[in-house]
Amino acid sequence: TLSKPLLQFDLTRELDQLHQDESWLKATGRSSKTLVKHPDLRILLIAMKANSRMHEHTATARISVQSLSGHIRIHLPEQVVDLPAGHLLALDQCVPHDVEATEDSALLLTVSWPPAAEIKECKTHRKSRTGRNRK
Repeated sequence: TLSKPLLQFDLTRELDQLHQDESWLKATGRSSKTLVKHPDLRILLIAMKANSRMHEHTATARISVQSLSGHIRIHLPEQVVDLPAGHLLALDQCVPHDVEATEDSALLLTVSWPPAAEIKECKTHRKSRTGRNRK
């Protein structure tokens, strides 16, 4: 049902359901649901509690992050991008980032893989204890 030719969602209702999930109620910090799942495209609805974080990661796909409610911050190697409700950020492949919710928030994550010949191998960046990135 996640890959039909036509899919339509009531995001308010979907978010209400996420807020009833055990992962949200047990204070794990976030709850998510895949809305669309094609071989080259995923769309996920994610709810994050205030002060929760998705630790640094990269994607071999291009992504967009649209803040629906609340306020999130995307931490990139060279900057921090604020995304209050109604803002959108697009990232190319292999850009290391982590996501922080500064208040209870909801976001739509779109993941779009390029053709196989264009997929890059991502190198990991981890912050050392001094705060500098290392490869």
